[in-house]
Parts: sequence; C-alpha cells; structure tokens
Amino acid sequence: MVRKMAEAGHPLLKHKNKKVLNFTSPGIKKLLKDLRDTMYKTGLIGIAAPQIAENYMIFITHPRNTGSRKLVRADKLRIYINPKLTFKSKEESVIYEGCGSLGDIFGPVSRPKEIEVEAIDENGKKFRLRCDGILARVIQHEYHHLMGVEFIEKVTDYKKVVVKKYYRKNIRLSKEQQENSLTTRTEYKSI
Repeated sequence: MVRKMAEAGHPLLKHKNKKVLNFTSPGIKKLLKDLRDTMYKTGLIGIAAPQIAENYMIFITHPRNTGSRKLVRADKLRIYINPKLTFKSKEESVIYEGCGSLGDIFGPVSRPKEIEVEAIDENGKKFRLRCDGILARVIQHEYHHLMGVEFIEKVTDYKKVVVKKYYRKNIRLSKEQQENSLTTRTEYKSI
C-alpha cells in the first residue's frame, strides 16, 4: 500500500527508531511492502521507515532511472534491516540530493565516496555490502534518516539549493553529477 510521506517537521522523523527483532513478522513484511510501494509510486531511489511514520531501523534502496535520476548503471532493490555503517572512505564527493520528505528541494551534499554497510535482509540473513557512487550515496542518505538527520542539514552551500524543475533541467545530467553518481563497486557478501 502506498503510504503518505512524513514531511520535514513531522516529529517521527526525529524519533529514535527501534531495532527489528522478528524479521518475518506480518507487521514487518507489510512495512517492507509499503516501503516498496511508496518508493516506486513517488519515484524515489530509497526510502526509510520513518518517512512513512514507522520508527523501525529499516530502509530500502533501488537506484534506477527516475524523473530525477538518470544513471549509467542501475542497481537492484535492496532491503536493510538494523543497518550499521562499518566503513566510510576519507575521500568525499558532492552530489545534489533530494528527498521525498522535503518536496521539491535539491541541494549539494558532500558524503564519503565509498562505504560499507552491514545489515539483515528480509529473510533474516546478515550481509555486508561495500559500494560507491549513487548506491553509497542513497545508503548514507537513508541511514541518516534512521539517525534523525535530514539531507538539508548536510547541504554544503545553501546558496546552491534549487527546486526540482531547475535541478532536472540544469544539474541532473551535468558531468559532475553523472561522474559522482556512477557506481563502480558493488561487493555483496553474506556473513
């Protein structure tokens, strides 16, 4: 079911999120379906449980071509339950980000270029994923939602914040945006 997005200022975006203990419970299965349905309906490439007013340590990602993203290489749908970032590169890159909870606003955010995350999938299997590009970017963005941090708090230059129409016309296909979004490393390992 498509759920209403919690918008900036909604108190549940800042609440502490609960760890999931029963990965196969009907409530968690429904939450995962609602996250997928909402992400696809809204054209997002990632979404965290607090964004649909559910305070669980869960997010999903699916970098792919959307109205706001044109990617050379898409990724598959991935589910992250009780995630933990275990590595962040010192090297950073700047990519314009947007967010379903912040409407039509986009802004430049500097984040580590490469990361490693450990999490549990929808079947209760623990995994480790090391990646870069837009996949690393969306993982960090959604992980920060679980920590109560919205991307607007991480914008590097507020004078460069733009609306979606301007972003789509002038920034999304820029050389820098495309190069920094390119995912060249995706190493998945069950643990």
